[in-house]
Amino acid sequence: METPVASDSPAPTPSVRRRSSHIVRNVLLIVVGAIFAVWLVLFITKGRFLKHPFENIAGTLSDREVKVGGDFQLYFAPLRIKFLAERLAVSNPPWAKGRALFAVQRIEARIAPLSLLFGRRHVYSLALDRGVANLEWDGAHKRNTWTFSQGGEGKPFQMPRIDQADITGTQVHYVDPQMPLLANLTIDPIAATDTRIGKAVGLKGDGTFRTTPFRLSAQLLSPDASVAGGENRLQARAWAAHSVIDVSGTLPGLTEFEGVPLKVAAQGRDLSDLLAVIDVAIPQTRRYALKAQMVKQAQTYRFTGMNGTFGQSDLSGSFTVTNAARLRMDASLVTRRLDIIDAAPFIGYNPDVVASKGAVAAAAATGAGARRILPDAALPVAMMQRFDAGVDWKIAIVRSKNVPVSNIALKLSLDKGRLALSPLTFSMARGDVASDLIFDTRQRPSAIRYDIRLATTPMGRLLAGYGLADSGTTGTIRGRIHLEGRGDTVHDSLASSSGRIAFVMPQGTLWTKNAQLAELDIGTFVQKMFQGKLKKPIEVNCGLLAFTVRSGTAVADPILIDTSKNVVTGRGGFSFGTEAVDMAFRADGKKISLFSGQSPVGLGGHFAEPKLQVITPQLVGHAGAGLGLAIVATPVAGLLAFVDPGDAKSAACGPVLAGANASAQRTSKGKPRDDVGNGTAKKNP
Repeated sequence: METPVASDSPAPTPSVRRRSSHIVRNVLLIVVGAIFAVWLVLFITKGRFLKHPFENIAGTLSDREVKVGGDFQLYFAPLRIKFLAERLAVSNPPWAKGRALFAVQRIEARIAPLSLLFGRRHVYSLALDRGVANLEWDGAHKRNTWTFSQGGEGKPFQMPRIDQADITGTQVHYVDPQMPLLANLTIDPIAATDTRIGKAVGLKGDGTFRTTPFRLSAQLLSPDASVAGGENRLQARAWAAHSVIDVSGTLPGLTEFEGVPLKVAAQGRDLSDLLAVIDVAIPQTRRYALKAQMVKQAQTYRFTGMNGTFGQSDLSGSFTVTNAARLRMDASLVTRRLDIIDAAPFIGYNPDVVASKGAVAAAAATGAGARRILPDAALPVAMMQRFDAGVDWKIAIVRSKNVPVSNIALKLSLDKGRLALSPLTFSMARGDVASDLIFDTRQRPSAIRYDIRLATTPMGRLLAGYGLADSGTTGTIRGRIHLEGRGDTVHDSLASSSGRIAFVMPQGTLWTKNAQLAELDIGTFVQKMFQGKLKKPIEVNCGLLAFTVRSGTAVADPILIDTSKNVVTGRGGFSFGTEAVDMAFRADGKKISLFSGQSPVGLGGHFAEPKLQVITPQLVGHAGAGLGLAIVATPVAGLLAFVDPGDAKSAACGPVLAGANASAQRTSKGKPRDDVGNGTAKKNP
């Protein structure tokens, strides 16, 4: 068994422990006493003797001149810091235009002590009388007047949390040359009209944001309960960009906006004008009125529960604006009914002009020349390159007399100037259209691609507004438009485009409600024109209307429609640049026909005013020949000039239905056709 080793240091005796505890207690009492003595001295003197030390210390720490021209108090009352100063002035740095950062006739505040060391500054109450604040950034946006550091970069202004405020005759001037933003605001008490409201603060003023002037009026209504940490009601209205914006809600503190749901309503002449203020580009709108709930989180503003109208259309959904290093907008939108006039801006038309004067006048308003209908409104290239966006928009019905469109689904992506509407799908007369539209403004001029695909669509419903009967028409059509061009307007991009346009008609019947240029057979057309209605539908075996487009000029390649009686061919084309149309259609009978002039029917004019030439020079020539024969022979001989020998060759429907070009077309016997255009600008037949 080992013997325990005795410790070199004997254990403290009870008397030693008592002496140590007495020392600790006495030290604590001295510290507490000293703190209490300091507190008592400050409380009795109100800290007035600290006036000059405050000026020196505050001036040294801020590198500014700090002066108090009147009474000064700084003490704990009892645990909150009370600060009072009369004729207080804090100078601005030499580079600033404002003479003083802050000058006030009288300021009194009660401040949470620990908030001066940790976290956000917390002011329980603030009273200001006749103050002026000049808040300013420098031109490079590196320094500002409220960041007190030598050579350091300026930090964004962070308003302290203020529970109660009593502010009279105070002005705030804010200047940011980079945005640019200039605001001149006046803060004053307002007379409360609600007996439940104690004190209230009113704010009004004006200024400019970028180049847009604005006016602002706001009320911060503080209930009596705010003394105990209650809530404050905000009511604000701003006027800018021909719009009125209202904001209302309940704040936990007079300056607490973060994470607080606020009701927002906006109405005005054109929503695109308002969003352009923050560099967000959207198509023009007619008068609009929208409501939503807004919540701010750091640099993100979320708008939810949005609903309202623009023009004669409705709009609901949500959207988010993130004002980070690069502005971004994301939206999820729903429209139950879109008026066709409200859709006009999507191709560059002013909807108000369309509504009052029509599409041709709207095109002219964009800068398009006479007799043109394609808009010349330029893409907002600079703005498209300043923000990004992602939009998902669903539209149930488009309200239109002649265009049966519904179930539109649009996905939009804007990334550094590249705008993609992909996919853009919709139903048209029970047929589905899928498209991908790309507007790449990164390239100069913009590289634009149109790819529009029409699935099999009933022609009766598609052309019902133009005289084709739905009942009795079993014909369908499908097709594709694939064009690529360069330009910053719809007109310029199409005027320089190349690609192909093709529409295929499988076997079916067509029946018109009224007399139409049905089979493009002049004799038959004249007869049926006086009968008023067609007696039976036209039977189509197959048909193809195709164009090859080069440098904005579209040439028939081919136009070939095989019916039970005729073979219809067409030549010529049109120009996206001049919008001129120069085409001729010819119907050759498969059987002998007495009253067929064998004359092409011309389609001329322009997109805005197409003209149908039923009586063409060829027909006049036939009439002259018939008259000559009648003179030298017999009246019966005069009819021979109008006889169709009926030698038209039926089409092989395989190449037609495949949308092949003219060189691949064949007769039903397999021989190459020599009666269709081949995509080159040859003389019309």
